[in-house]
Amino acid sequence: MNAHVERFIRSMRAECTDRIPIYNEQHARRVLAEYAEHYNSGRPHRALHLRAPADDPDVIPFPAQHIQRHDVLSGLIHQYRDTA
Repeated sequence: MNAHVERFIRSMRAECTDRIPIYNEQHARRVLAEYAEHYNSGRPHRALHLRAPADDPDVIPFPAQHIQRHDVLSGLIHQYRDTA
C-alpha cells in the first residue's frame, strides 16, 4: 500500500501543488479534493490501459465525433470529453 500512496503523492506534487500557490489550509483542502476527483475520474492510468479508476470496465470507448475541453484546477489541468 505504501508504494501506491507514494505514487499518488508524487503525481499530486508534480501535477498540482508544485504549480499552484497555496494560501491557507482551506485552500489546500479544496485544491487537493479537486485533484483527487480528477485523479480518480478523469486521469488516465497506464496500469489500467489508459482508463481512469472510476471508469466502467464494461464500456468500450468509441472515437468521439466532438470533443469538449473541461478545465480542472482553474485551468492547470485540461480534461477532454466526448459530446453526443
